[in-house]
Amino acid sequence: MTLASTPSAGATWPSWVLLVATVLVSGLLIAGPALRRHYPMAWWLLLGFPVVVFRVTYTWRALMAGCGLAVSRRPALTVVSGLVGNGAPPPQPRVPRRGLIRPTAGGFWLLVRLLPGQVPEDFVKSAPAMAEDWQVHAVRVTSWKPGLVRIAASMADPLASPRVPKQRGPGYLLRVAVGTLETGAAWVMDLRRIPHWLIVGATRSGKSTLINALVAGLAPQPVALVGIDCKGGMELSLYEPRLSALATNRGQAVKLLAELVDLTLDRMTVCRTARVRNIWGLPEKERPVPVVVIVDEIAELFLIASRNEKDEAHAAGTALIRLAQLGAALGVFLVVAGQRVGSDLGPGVTALRAQLGGRVCHRVADPGTAEMALGDLNPDALKAAQAITPEQAGTAVLASGDGWERARSHLTTEADAEAIAAEYAHLTPVLPALLDSEK
Repeated sequence: MTLASTPSAGATWPSWVLLVATVLVSGLLIAGPALRRHYPMAWWLLLGFPVVVFRVTYTWRALMAGCGLAVSRRPALTVVSGLVGNGAPPPQPRVPRRGLIRPTAGGFWLLVRLLPGQVPEDFVKSAPAMAEDWQVHAVRVTSWKPGLVRIAASMADPLASPRVPKQRGPGYLLRVAVGTLETGAAWVMDLRRIPHWLIVGATRSGKSTLINALVAGLAPQPVALVGIDCKGGMELSLYEPRLSALATNRGQAVKLLAELVDLTLDRMTVCRTARVRNIWGLPEKERPVPVVVIVDEIAELFLIASRNEKDEAHAAGTALIRLAQLGAALGVFLVVAGQRVGSDLGPGVTALRAQLGGRVCHRVADPGTAEMALGDLNPDALKAAQAITPEQAGTAVLASGDGWERARSHLTTEADAEAIAAEYAHLTPVLPALLDSEK
């Protein structure tokens, strides 16, 4: 009698694994739309990212060859002679070696090692082809270190509808989340790290929205806000309950800036007496309140029509430059904004620009303003700023010595800004040295 053979455990476990995997994948596919709608991050890690990894891995060799980034392993004549003599297929070309594909909140990134003779610009030119082949929104290539480039891809445009949670409470001192970066991360303006900023943009480009977001984030913090708005205060008067001082014409601005320079010199004396290099080295109880000076429409300070106005413009420019040179260590920070900023406004503008390490360029009406904002930092950032269309209101290119990125500020309406200024009016520091400048 023949006994029926019993399947061993070793023969059945692959079937069980396959069955479980099939059930899990089927469940994810069925629940995919709801998962993507309610838990987008979970959907991306469980479904979207694995599909992208497969797509990139499967197309890598053909994509590199199609973009001209593959190199033949043997000289062309050797290959041809080998084909004719032996009828052998041509050797596979050598392609750049890539590292692990790593997920981000809204995409992925990987490192690629360059082949001999290649430069990062070769991959930058191929970025649109990569985006098309991998079916992603955009691909950006940056130099990582010699011999390596970083390829970052975004599955969707995070700037289309930036979602930045409203700041609750004071948060970190002089640090405000004002929008979203093109990577999907929060756009944070940290005045402790980059103390002075230049913000440019044409009418309805998003410049005022960015200033609203910045003031809304600074209002709950223990800082003094000072405004200079030479267009009669039409923009910054919204925040007047939270401002320690506000200048609404050039005469007032010159006096206010002179008082601010005196304030920094007084703080310098305090630091020298205490033998510290900046106010952050002072004991917390003795540390003076940080002052953030917001200058709206810088051109109004520099435009001149008479001899008296020329003297005022020169005095204002000199004071701003001194504040930019001395302020970071002494707790005085500048945020300078304008629709048009160019060298035609005078040499003082160019000298001031050199002291403003952070730059934000929205859509501008003339190329000179974009050149003034970004041209000395990064030519690629300048090209990206000039490509912003009128339909992309709020979108900007921000640059500093660390590099550049595209970003979009969080929508903070005038009503929101006015309400926030009123809510935190009780936190407005009184600076006696600045009171006389408003008269």
